[in-house]
Amino acid sequence: MSRVKQVIVAFTLFLAFFVSKAQAATPIDSVIADTVVTVENDAQHHEAASHEAKKEEKGFDITSFIFHHISDSHYFTLFGHGEHGIHLHLPIILWTDKGLVTFSSKEFNFNDDGTVAVEKNGQRFAMAHNKIYYANETADAHGSFVSHELNDKGDEVVTNARPLDFSITKNVFSMLLSIVVLVILFTAAARGYKKRNGKAPKGIQSFMEPIILFVRDDIARPNLGHKYTKFMPYLLTVFFFIWFNNMLGLVPFFPGGANVTGNIAMTAVLAACTYLITTFKGNKDYWKHIFWMPGVPVPMKIFLAPLELIGTFTKPIALAIRLFANITAGHILVMSLLCLIFIFNSIAVAPASIFFAVFIGLIEFLVAFIQAFIFTTLSALFIGMAVEEHH
Repeated sequence: MSRVKQVIVAFTLFLAFFVSKAQAATPIDSVIADTVVTVENDAQHHEAASHEAKKEEKGFDITSFIFHHISDSHYFTLFGHGEHGIHLHLPIILWTDKGLVTFSSKEFNFNDDGTVAVEKNGQRFAMAHNKIYYANETADAHGSFVSHELNDKGDEVVTNARPLDFSITKNVFSMLLSIVVLVILFTAAARGYKKRNGKAPKGIQSFMEPIILFVRDDIARPNLGHKYTKFMPYLLTVFFFIWFNNMLGLVPFFPGGANVTGNIAMTAVLAACTYLITTFKGNKDYWKHIFWMPGVPVPMKIFLAPLELIGTFTKPIALAIRLFANITAGHILVMSLLCLIFIFNSIAVAPASIFFAVFIGLIEFLVAFIQAFIFTTLSALFIGMAVEEHH
């Protein structure tokens, strides 16, 4: 267990550093709700007043509501909504041309449309679509301190430069919280094994042991054979990390509500770890089957070699997308069912909407475990294929 604990600490700290950087470039809203905004006609942009009037005519924007729920954010909502609610504001940490800049996300006053400029250390910043930009000196006709232009697809994109963003967002906070919890749990379990010295498990040890044995007997051994002990620390880390964050994402209030495993940057890091282990631990027989497959004609070997090489990359890509898509789809489905009340604009739909939302929400608890199991099993399978001895 001490070895598991050490690997837990090293691996999760690596994740914390990598994703805190990756979220500045590729948070989930860059995948499903990037800085692209819908282009409105010239009449809507003529005056700020008419723009707001037409915006109100649209009523409840269901798409924006769902995307806001599954996207990353710079604060937790404890109770209420907007300025009238109770929130936990997270720190903004930026690295600019003039050095490090830190302040609370509260200073943006819940404005995510670039209409609030915060001045720090002689620099001005504005937030648009959960991303922080250098703000313009003056606001445009709509009160925004960021500029837009049309891209090749005809969409408006923010053109302002961005500082390096190392802010502690909801996703990063939840990830760091899971690291602390996992270290405490595994440390307590290891201490229990050392203290009780072969006696029946008790307390945290009795909770952790069946799950650890499940990972060992149903995931590691079938896919890795007698070499499973070498990779158990990694498999345990991945399984518990994904499972805990999946469960935490289903909690609608603090410290839950963050869509960590629905973040493609996070799932890509986990998949990259599996890819690196597979690549560097693969034996000569593994690489021989990729570049010069035995037992087939030479022309077929030449044809299969590039396909097998591409396959080494598609496997981790599939790992990342599978976890990201399934978790995100679950959140979207639950929110879509709740939004049926607003779609039909009738309170009569509420009982059925809430019933099915709760039903799918309960299924999501099972999916949280299944997705952790699938990711860990496929990781063990890919590693097992790379280290398998030639028969």
